[in-house]
Amino acid sequence: MKLLSAVRTIVLALVACAGLASAAQADEGYVQLTIYKGGWIIGGNGGGGVLDFHGRRYSLGVGGIDYGLVFGGSRAVLRGRVHNIYRPSDIAGAYAAGGAGIVVGAGVRGILLTNARGVVLELSGTQVGLMANADLSGLAITLH
Repeated sequence: MKLLSAVRTIVLALVACAGLASAAQADEGYVQLTIYKGGWIIGGNGGGGVLDFHGRRYSLGVGGIDYGLVFGGSRAVLRGRVHNIYRPSDIAGAYAAGGAGIVVGAGVRGILLTNARGVVLELSGTQVGLMANADLSGLAITLH
């Protein structure tokens, strides 16, 4: 009887641990951002978007600065996956990126960003405008 009770206790403990481990694993979602960018040497960007996570939609705000060779203005519409997210608030924070490019008219843009919480944005989309840049960019995302 004691052996059966010990086995039952071990099995229940393993099931409980497995349940806790799966609840603590990061998930993924989808995001769409519209970012307006403009500047001359020092530039800025702003816009907004939406996070889709566990069947719910969350409004996002986007803002930041660019420093380097920045000239012109553009609008980018980016879509993609959000990896390593536990809850919607994890997407909020500062993201840094360096890049270079030229857009005259319309072009394609792809970017991979990470914040301090380890959330990874894997985005691609279109960019429209007249923009030449070789800069360091800071992007801040807020959850509304």
